[in-house]
This record gives sequence, C-alpha cells and structure tokens, in this order.
Amino acid sequence: MSTATATDFAPPAVDDQRHFLIRRLHSLPGLLFGGYIVVHLLVNATIFQGTHPDVYQEQVNKIHSLPFLMAIEWVFIFLPILFHSVYGVWIVFTGQPNVGRYGYTKNWFYFWQRVSAMVIVAFILFHVLGMKGFFGSVFSFDAEHATRTTVRNITAHWTVAYLIYPLGILASSFHLANGFWAAAITWGLSVSAAAQRRWGFVCIGIFALTFSSGMLALFSVIRHGGIVVH
Repeated sequence: MSTATATDFAPPAVDDQRHFLIRRLHSLPGLLFGGYIVVHLLVNATIFQGTHPDVYQEQVNKIHSLPFLMAIEWVFIFLPILFHSVYGVWIVFTGQPNVGRYGYTKNWFYFWQRVSAMVIVAFILFHVLGMKGFFGSVFSFDAEHATRTTVRNITAHWTVAYLIYPLGILASSFHLANGFWAAAITWGLSVSAAAQRRWGFVCIGIFALTFSSGMLALFSVIRHGGIVVH
C-alpha cells in the first residue's frame, strides 16, 4: 500500500546537505516559539482567577521585572518568530501538497499545518501591532494595567472576541502540536512508527492544554468585559 505524502520543500538548487541544515534551522526557532506559546497561554489563563487578587497582573509584573527583558524578547521570541515565519511562508508558496491525489492523514496534517501558518502570521500581526497601539489606544496594552487593557483590547468589537481570537488560538494550538510532532522526526527522536504514535498522543495532550488554556483566558476576558453580540 502506498503511503505517499506531500512533496517536501527542497528546491532543486539546494543540495541535500544544505536542505538538511535549513530544515533544522527552521525547526529550532519553531521549538523556541512553541515553548513561549505554551507559557504565554498558561499565563493568560490566570485571568480566570479573577481580580481579587489580580493574579494575571501579578504574573505580568513578574515578567516585566526580569532584567534585560527587551534583549530576552528579541533573542528568544521576536527573532525566532521572524525567521520561522518568513521561511514558513516561503514553504507555503513553494510546497506541493497532494491531498487531492493522496488523502492520507499525514497529507492532511501537512496541508492544515500550512493553512494554520498563514492564519498565525495574520493573527500575530494583529495581536502584536494592536497591543503596541498601532491600531489605536483601544487595542493598546499597558503592563501596569494588564487585565483592564487586555479586556479592553479583546472586547473592543465582537469580531475580535468571537472570531479573530478563537481562530488565532485554534490555529496556534494546532500548529504548535503538529509542529512538535514533526520536529521529533526532523531531529531523529521518533524514527519508528510506534515512537511516532506514542509521541502523537503527547502532542494531542499539548494541543488540548494550549487550546483549553487559550479559550479559558478568552472566555474569562469576555466575562470581565460583558461583551454581547448585537
């Protein structure tokens, strides 16, 4: 039985050794960013604990009290995101998914990994630029008033709370979990089918953890903001 999967993204001009290196250079910042996403969503989920005391504000204060915070953000968050995203977009436009000819599960995962990548790029631009105030003060984030400004941002319009953020959380959680699964193969940690299956169950748990944490934070924000759809 054929187990054909989507054509990988090795361009003809790139030899096997260079392709081997690029795959790992793309995977490594993805792992760094993935670890950050897990922490980020878990911290955001503390909004559920309420404001008396404001646990989320306490977590934000701890983060912003770190020495060399800007350097940490650029080295371990922004630069890995930038490299992983730019090269990932190149993969999207040069890869050749073949789910139309081979409807195997791994081919569909390959396809949805690329779709979720594009969703995440758009979501990150909205989320980061909005929090930085590029879309107006209503979306800006103030670390000294973390809970209040987060609620103001997400409840600014019902499409933000009920469309943009749920889609962003879903895409991020799927891309993270599926990316972790693929990374284990890339780095030679799960070579056999049995190892891939076992690691797959772990990645399902990672998806469940991140998605539930993100949605818990979102619903908590909506509850605080009292947003309704008119």
